[in-house]
Order: sequence, then C-alpha cells, then structure tokens
Amino acid sequence: MESQKKYKSRFSFEFFPPKTDVGVQKLKVVREQLAEKNPAFFSVTYGAGGSTRDRTVDTVLDIQKSTGISTAPHLSCVGDSREQLRELIQHYKKNGIERIVTLRGDLPSGMGASSGELKYASDLVAFIREETGDHFHLEVAAYPEMHPQAASMDADLLAFKAKVDAGASSAITQYFYSVDSYKFFVDSCEKMGIDIPLVVGIMPITNHDNLMRFSNMCGAEIPRWIRTRIENHSTDLDYITKFGEEVVTGLCEQLLDLGAPGFHFYTLNQTEPSLSIWNNLDLSNR
Repeated sequence: MESQKKYKSRFSFEFFPPKTDVGVQKLKVVREQLAEKNPAFFSVTYGAGGSTRDRTVDTVLDIQKSTGISTAPHLSCVGDSREQLRELIQHYKKNGIERIVTLRGDLPSGMGASSGELKYASDLVAFIREETGDHFHLEVAAYPEMHPQAASMDADLLAFKAKVDAGASSAITQYFYSVDSYKFFVDSCEKMGIDIPLVVGIMPITNHDNLMRFSNMCGAEIPRWIRTRIENHSTDLDYITKFGEEVVTGLCEQLLDLGAPGFHFYTLNQTEPSLSIWNNLDLSNR
C-alpha cells in the first residue's frame, strides 16, 4: 500500500445521462448540490455499445459549462470504428474536456463479440494517446475482486497492466465492501511495477434489490454479514439507508487510513447517500 500514499487525495462523483425531461431536471439539482463540495471532477457514463452517445456528450458538456467542475465522459470502444472514436475524442478536446474514463464497454444484446475495430480498453487508451498525446487524463477501470469475464486473477492483473502500459493516468476501482480485497490488489500491482493512483469506487447501500442486481452484473462480492442484514430488512428502506451509510463510512475510514488516494462515488443521480458519507468523512477538508 505504500505506493498509494504519495498521491494527493481526490474525490469525485459519477452520474448517468438522464432519459427523460424529469430526469434532466433532477440531475441539474443533484449536480449543483454536489458541485458545492468542489470535487476533483464529475463523470458521466456511456451505455452499452455507445447506446447513450448523444445523451452522454450533451450531459458532459452541459455539466462542465454550468458548474465549472471538470467533467469526464466515459468512453468505450465496442461497436465503434476508429473514425467514430476519433471524431468523438476531437469533439471533446475542442470543447475543453480534459479527462476521459476509458473502458472496453459492455456489448448490448444482439451485438457480435467482435464488433468494433478496437477490442480492449488498452487498445482504446493507446489510440487516444496516439491521437491526442498527453491532452487527456485517462482513467481506466480496476477490479480488486476480478473482472467477471476474466479467466483468472492473474489474467485480469495482466490486462490491467496492459492499460497502464498503454498510457493510463489513474484507475477507478469497481466497488467492493472488503478492505482486504483492495489491499491485496494494491500489493499485487506494486509487485508488477504498476505505479498509478488506484482510486476507490464507492457504491452507497440504499436498496436491497438494486445492490444485488448491480453486484451480480459486475462481480462485486457482498460479504455475508452485510447481505444478511439487508435481506432481513429488504423492504425497510430507512433501515437499509442508515445501515448502509454506517457500513460504507466505516469502509472509507479504513481505506483512508491505509492510504487510498481518493474515492469516486457512484451516485445513481442521487445527492443524499454520497453526500452523507462525504460529510461523515469531512472530505472537504482532506
């Protein structure tokens, strides 16, 4: 964990592009409230196979313009040609975007596995570096508990190293609830010579069904003691919210003590769950 202690702490929030006018108005309120915390940046997700392309672009540019907070689009390479990616990257550059969350991305239903000219996130990182040099700060994904499609933990670490070697600036982890998984991951990265900030992705716990669904999709482990508590109170949202806030705040405190270089909150376009944890930790003063 020693390598992570040298990096300056940074804290950020993630949104998804709204589908409705009501969702757009809600996000405007949420982003203004969270902008008051002066985060390092906001990020906006990108649907499977680029399915939210236009909404992601519009949301990113609108947030950065209206809040003055650096805003990073997520960008995946599945389903897109090099020319399509080139146009989008140049569009972001021309509009003052300086950070991209660079991903392979998920394949939407019915799309062939070989769709797109770039196969891996490491290919996309290399492509962006070839096209724009060091203009963008490139975030990549990291999986302390292993990517759900990886053949093995060793294979997953090699894939992560390929992204770093291609030019990644820093990484954001998938969420987890075991400090040991992060510690072991960081130690494994150090042994492989990986030396970039490994920022922790934070998922507040507010809803039993959503947490189970998200975790099954992304491979995040829910420790038995947490799973049992929320299953026993699956319809009591107040209990789950209070319990989740306590659990995740405690997790973050341990991670900060270990030297984690920051947190990236998966907000699900809500203010209160992430903001409560932020305030509990007094992150504005770290």
